[in-house]
Amino acid sequence: MIRKFNEVEGRYIERVEGQERFAYSLSDTEDFYDMIEWQEKGGYQGAVISFYDLESGEVFTPFPKKRNVMYGRPVFLEGKYFFLQGDFDEKKITLYSFTTPTAPVAVTQLDVEKLDLLNLKIVGEKVHIISHDEKVHGYYPEEFAFDLEPNETVELIADGKVYVEAWIEEGWDCENDCPNGDYRFYHKLIAKDFEGNVLSEEVGQLYHGSDGTWWVS
Repeated sequence: MIRKFNEVEGRYIERVEGQERFAYSLSDTEDFYDMIEWQEKGGYQGAVISFYDLESGEVFTPFPKKRNVMYGRPVFLEGKYFFLQGDFDEKKITLYSFTTPTAPVAVTQLDVEKLDLLNLKIVGEKVHIISHDEKVHGYYPEEFAFDLEPNETVELIADGKVYVEAWIEEGWDCENDCPNGDYRFYHKLIAKDFEGNVLSEEVGQLYHGSDGTWWVS
């Protein structure tokens, strides 16, 4: 059986991690960091975030399209939905939460000029706002920073630990630019404290199940 949402615009949707009821779409794939370049070009057309109820078929767009406003990927944590809105006229990043998409509530605001916008996102069992590149920066609810290796990304903050995934590639034949017979690609899961000290390390990659459970695969 094929069903249709009450609004059909041909957009790609994906499930909000950690639950089964809502999917979402972003009308543009621009990242918060891209706004720096857009501002140099005179501004950004704006984007919208929409939520798709997989039970009722209803589509909800919490805010109308507005120039120089964009959104980040939503998450489901602590029994609520959360997403980031960047308003670059106001120079603010706002964290919104909702239990129903028609009534988002502002949780906190951050000053754009005090943030590293690259890979700005929400992570955690409880909500944390971070960004990361060569260094991870934590902004909310607590501030922290430490260096990352080029193959590391922060995927989860839980139980006072920062969980970092590191991709590992073994058995690459550099001379012929191809894998050899012993080639292996996998991830390590590294737990660090908020100063960047390694607390534990194991082979594994995180997966966020639809019931909210985190798995190591």
